[in-house]
Amino acid sequence: MSRYARQEILPEVGTAGQARLGAARVLVVGAGGLGAAALPLLAGAGVGALRLVDPDRIEESNLHRQVLYRMADLGAPKAEIAARELLRLNPGVAVEARVARLDPGSAPGLVEGVGLVLDLADSFAVTYTLSDLCAARGLALVSASAQGWRGYAGGFCGGGPSYRALFPEPPARAESCAGGGVMGPVVAALGATAAQIALSILLGRGGLARLVTMDFARWRMGGFRFEGAEEPATPLRFIAAAEIGAGDCVIDLRAAAPGAPVPGRRAVFVCASGLRAWRAAAAHVAAGGRAAMLAAGE
Repeated sequence: MSRYARQEILPEVGTAGQARLGAARVLVVGAGGLGAAALPLLAGAGVGALRLVDPDRIEESNLHRQVLYRMADLGAPKAEIAARELLRLNPGVAVEARVARLDPGSAPGLVEGVGLVLDLADSFAVTYTLSDLCAARGLALVSASAQGWRGYAGGFCGGGPSYRALFPEPPARAESCAGGGVMGPVVAALGATAAQIALSILLGRGGLARLVTMDFARWRMGGFRFEGAEEPATPLRFIAAAEIGAGDCVIDLRAAAPGAPVPGRRAVFVCASGLRAWRAAAAHVAAGGRAAMLAAGE
């Protein structure tokens, strides 16, 4: 029996659908909890080529939810270990590992040659960056997020509404799994849902302009369609550090005394996650100024 017999027998897949999966090239951003759940399912389904991007190394505190890794992998780059495990699972899949951080400067090169993007980094700065790029290039984007006992996964762009159309503003607060905590099965469920949305899109079975929500604190699961969501007229955008010009006024909100915008110059607000930078940039633009944002880490 073939490796893919149990899914190829489905009338929605068949030999033609399996061939489509085998010809697909997918970018996966993030090999943490969401990625650790989604990646084996994509490789197991026979997605032909996976480009995996993640800058982090494996820590022991990751292991309760990132079950792709083992104690022997501590300290190693997640992208490289994930690629090794995917090839052990399915040697017929091509896996390219990039130990790198995705930002507005590196994103265009990373999406080159792929037909679909999975945003599993759980960073809203990365999500908005990928949404802008995928919308401009007509690429489908699957994005998922998990915090605590709840989260969501959805399909964006690809000719439909972007992530910005559904979420024109970032969350009121942004916490990492380290800061806010998360349940491992919640992450696994949402990572698996993101993988299923991606496979459905690749098979031409829909998945765009749809959001799936899960709340295990209240035992509620739902979803909705958002084909009619409108794009923001003047969206705030993140930039890469290399895009800061000599005439820009850089305001580092991580500093004790970050300074203030200079009239007539573009203000570039900098913070770790991008959330404070977004709030400051929005206020500056509302007051008539020009602004950009940089999520620079700690």
